[in-house]
Amino acid sequence: MPEENGFGQLVGDVVAGWGPRPRPEPIVLTGRYVTLEPLGTTHAAALYDALCNPGDQQLWTYRPTDPPADVPAMVDLVEQTLAAPELVTFALVPTGQAAQGIASYTRIDPGTGQVEIAGVLYARTLQRTRAATEAIHLSLRHAFDDLGYRRFEWKCDSLNEPSRRAAARLGFTYEGRFRNHMVTKGRNRDTDWFSITDAEWPEVRAAHERWLDPANFDEGGRQLTALRR
Repeated sequence: MPEENGFGQLVGDVVAGWGPRPRPEPIVLTGRYVTLEPLGTTHAAALYDALCNPGDQQLWTYRPTDPPADVPAMVDLVEQTLAAPELVTFALVPTGQAAQGIASYTRIDPGTGQVEIAGVLYARTLQRTRAATEAIHLSLRHAFDDLGYRRFEWKCDSLNEPSRRAAARLGFTYEGRFRNHMVTKGRNRDTDWFSITDAEWPEVRAAHERWLDPANFDEGGRQLTALRR
């Protein structure tokens, strides 16, 4: 609870033992259904096959770039992503399969212990799967449990309803809308902000683990209980 200082002002809680946290590094994060691998140009062909099929253009609507026209163009996009110093980017590789998506840590602030997951892009074959949920779970678990971060953010175009629903389903709390936040592909973008804090994470983690448990799915792969906090 806030307390009063010697000047009669309210001040925030003491964060005992706080110090800067390690910066996330490109490491392998392995789950039951998916592995997050450091993105490399070796993933480009699989990502092109998964994300750039006829009819996949709508997967790229809210992204700053259009889908690459061919594998060499995907290689260029991967190289541009790897060259961005603010990003730590992973290829999302379902168990026993090739890469079917990407996601990045960004806005990494070790001094205050906050990080954002951004640029999440799932192939149609990855959407609405256990692997898709586990990919975000693994990124959260690494930030909170391994690195000791205090805040994990999710942001999206306010018009991107699937992303908004995903954030709520995964246990993120809606914090508000930043109006006129960006210009993307020549269009205005208002951005919705969501977060999970370290105090909320144990409950969110437990909900994820219950949902991801193989016992939560019938023989046809249908969930028995929906994901809720």
